[in-house]
Parts: sequence; C-alpha cells; structure tokens
Amino acid sequence: MSQITVTGGKPLVGRVDIKGAKNLVTKAMVAALLGHSASVLKDVPKISDVEVVSRLLQLHGVLITHDEDGVMHLDPSNVESARMVDIDAHAGSSRIPILFCGPLLHRLGEAFIPDLGGCHIGDRPIDFHLEVLRNFGAVIEKLPNGTRLSAPEGLKGAKVSLPYPSVGATEQVLLTSVLAEGITELSGAAIEPEIMDLIAILQKMGAVISVDTDRVIRVEGVERLEGYTHRALFDRNEAASWAAAALATQGDIFVGGARQPEMMTFLNVFRKVGGAFEIEDDGIRFYHPGGELNPVVIETDVHPGFMTDWQQPLVVALTQAKGLSIVHETVYENRFGFTDALNDMGAQIQIYRECLGGTPCRFGQRNFYHSAVISGPTALKAADIRVPDLRGGFSHMVAALAAEGTSNVSNVQLISRGYEHFLDKLAALGADFSYTE
Repeated sequence: MSQITVTGGKPLVGRVDIKGAKNLVTKAMVAALLGHSASVLKDVPKISDVEVVSRLLQLHGVLITHDEDGVMHLDPSNVESARMVDIDAHAGSSRIPILFCGPLLHRLGEAFIPDLGGCHIGDRPIDFHLEVLRNFGAVIEKLPNGTRLSAPEGLKGAKVSLPYPSVGATEQVLLTSVLAEGITELSGAAIEPEIMDLIAILQKMGAVISVDTDRVIRVEGVERLEGYTHRALFDRNEAASWAAAALATQGDIFVGGARQPEMMTFLNVFRKVGGAFEIEDDGIRFYHPGGELNPVVIETDVHPGFMTDWQQPLVVALTQAKGLSIVHETVYENRFGFTDALNDMGAQIQIYRECLGGTPCRFGQRNFYHSAVISGPTALKAADIRVPDLRGGFSHMVAALAAEGTSNVSNVQLISRGYEHFLDKLAALGADFSYTE
C-alpha cells in the first residue's frame, strides 16, 4: 500500500496538462475490437485503468503499443478467446470487461466476464448490461466465478429503453448494435460528451448512428467495420478536480487541454462559489481571486447537468465557503462516504436521507444517505487518511493540501486509476509531500 505524507497550507500554483478522458479512452480501446484493421488512439493517459484494458485486450490477441506521447496503436487482426481465470486475474477492480461482451460476441461468438469490481460508490448493477445483451439475442449463463455469453444465432438489432440514462448501458448498446443485423433504437440514452466522442469513433469506423434531441439513438447495423484514427476528448473530470484544488488551497492552476464547451455547467458553479477562470486557446486557468467563497446548492445529474464526479473535490472547497452549501447526489446512492475523513479534519458536513435542495430523486425514501449539508468556513487540520475510491481519494488529497499540518494519506494507488502522473503534477504545482511504497 502506497502512502503520501503531505504538509498542507500552501497554495497550488502552476500548470498541469491533461490527456484523454478515462471514461472515453478505455471504451475507445474496446471499440478497436470491432475493426478489421488497426486503430490509432491519441492523447491516451498512462493510468492504471488503461493498463488493465490493455492487458485484457492483449489476452484476446490484440497487439498494442503505447508511446510516450500518448499515441496508442491497437491491431485486432488476431482476436481470440481468453480463459476466464486469466480475464479475472487481469481485470482487478475494473468494470470494463462487461463492455467486451458485444464486440467479442461479434468477433468470436462468445465472451466471458468475471465478477466485477470498481469503486464502492453505489450498487452499479450490471443488470442493464445483461438485459441489453439479451435483447440482441445473447444467451447468458451464470457461472460460479463469472458469466459466459454466446450468440448461437448472431446478434440482431433491438429496441431498447433504459429506465435511467446509464452511461455504461448506453456504451453497451453502441458497441453491440453497430455490427448487429438490422436497426437498433435506444431510448433514454446517456448523451455525455464521452458518449458523443465514442459515437464519433464508431462513425469513423463505418457505423451509421444518429442521435435525436429526445435521448433517442438509432443505429443501422453494418456488416464490417475498419480501424479508426482519433484524438480522445480531454478528461473533464480531471480538469474539474484541479480547478477545485486551486479553489481549496487559494491557488492558481492552468489546466492545459481543458475546453470550455464541455465544462460549461462546472464553470457556472465554479463562478457562483467565488472562483475565477480565464479561457485560453490551449486550456483554462482556474484561480482563487481572494475574498470569501460563497455557499451554493448543487444537484448532480446526467449530462448536461452537474457531473457526479465533480462534486467530491468541490465539496472540499465548499468547506471554506461562508454559510451552508447543499449537495444533492442523484447519480450514485453511496457517494458521501468520503466526507467522514473531511469531518475528522475539521469540516462540518452532515449527510441526510432526504432529497435536499432540489426535486425528489430515485434515491428518496430509500434510506440512502445522498444529500450533504456543508457548513463553513472551517479550518482543516492534518490527519491520517485512507483513500476509499478514485474521486474521493483525490478529494482527500486536496483536503490534505489545504489543511494546516502534516497528513499521511494511504492507499493512494487508487488515485492513479484516473489521474496520470498525479504526483509529478503535484510537485510541479509546488505541493510539499513525500511518497513511500
């Protein structure tokens, strides 16, 4: 277990450059399985989730090279089956293997997935995925250590309606439908920028996909797809994380690669809190302009709403706002566990079952603690912290950097799942820390 010793109370100042979005790059890598020629993906970050997907693809015969400039070549010419025990060993805590199913059913007629892990931020069931695959004609067999899928009659286009605009389920439909026979209609689809970027990749490969304004996606199946060349969408979650770090530490951080259109909802909230930003051609400067921060009411939602991954690092900054802030989490039912450590550091955060600050959501009256009230400003003091998950872990790092004194943050390897070279970036921003394995 790796650990960082952080001496806080010092503003983070400088520049960080971000690459492609974790939530797009890993799915684009899986999409390469669908092509009959090599693909080239640019701006690929060196993060552990990319390493996991690379190993899984290599198990299935895909040749992969990844250079220092973030350019990845994927050659799926010799795709083959892999043993479930090997898939299980290489998947680790990632949930990405579920998205291999459609492409592997098309290429091999069968797929195996282990029981899935991931961050403990909610139930995140795979029921949507399995039901989607059944709609396309997949036969699903539950095994003691995972699931086997087959398609004895091939996959056919389907009419799919999602009860909630799940990003993962939408990706499953896209990756499965593009080579399915006939037309697929997906209603209730997620339309996040990462979804639109995946659609752009599939279109480059030869897919026929249209997106309506009412969250309906239609796909006309084609017989063959080729490889793609694509530069991945920037990681807007990482951009928001560094923005929150600038605000919480009273710093000034230029995030190279960040763009305004995909960040508009976040930028509005950042400004309301009292943060300042400047849009440049090559990125966005986020900084604390001085003075008091303002309390806000936030309700997380699917795109174009306020992203659930944005709220955790921003909550740290809200501990320094004067007054009561409310965050109503409507995407994941168990995402406020990270606040326990913040309270130990001196924050005043109370968690409630009720839907506070907005309209009732699907978690209301179900005993999930999914609303938070943050009272500030409160001085944060150093503490010993164990990272619970990816975004919560980065939030704990931000809190340690903002706190007075020296904190020990353990289990930090989880942060590397989604933040490339984050220790190097902290050093470049002037953070005072030491790292031990």
